[in-house]
Amino acid sequence: MDNIILTEKEKDALRSMRSFLMKTGRMPSVRGLMNLMGCKYPRSASLIYERLTKKGILKKKPDGKVMLVNSNEKKESNAQTVSIPLLGSVPCGAPSLAEENIEAMYPISVKLAPPPHRYFLLRARGDSMNAKGISEGDLLLIKQQNIAKNGDSVAALVDGESTIKEFHKTDNAVILKPRSTNPSHKPIIVTRDFQIQGVVVTAISGL
Repeated sequence: MDNIILTEKEKDALRSMRSFLMKTGRMPSVRGLMNLMGCKYPRSASLIYERLTKKGILKKKPDGKVMLVNSNEKKESNAQTVSIPLLGSVPCGAPSLAEENIEAMYPISVKLAPPPHRYFLLRARGDSMNAKGISEGDLLLIKQQNIAKNGDSVAALVDGESTIKEFHKTDNAVILKPRSTNPSHKPIIVTRDFQIQGVVVTAISGL
């Protein structure tokens, strides 16, 4: 896969796909890609999808949808990387690493994601953590673990719904605090039906 050569049109299509994925949480349809690239006919976009799939950049999932496997943009140069799955926006329910829930795989430096720990990526929504440098659309690198220290930013499952907040534990309860410039966000106090899914390692913007 390291020797894959893309045409300029394929590179443009890939950039359009990644941008659409970041904004909407899903890959564009054939007609959607046609509109993004200004193609006159759906067949043109369909052929691009076929070529990128044959080159291993895209992969069909068991449900028939397409996922992004490798962008082939060698910004990482020769840095050692590991492939981390993007599971979409902060979802309802516990993040699942099953293939049908993976939207894309991203190469992340082992300096950020050192083995043997497991990691996943989530896309940030909203502004409840913007005071800690987590902005709308950022990709959050999450280290999978079920414990956290006071002050950690965590991906937590509360009453079956996931959220990103700052973790604080008292003798009687767990408090999930927003860190936002928006005063409408309030702390969540939990005593049960709570689970830590992982700790935020860093927020990555501009992918």
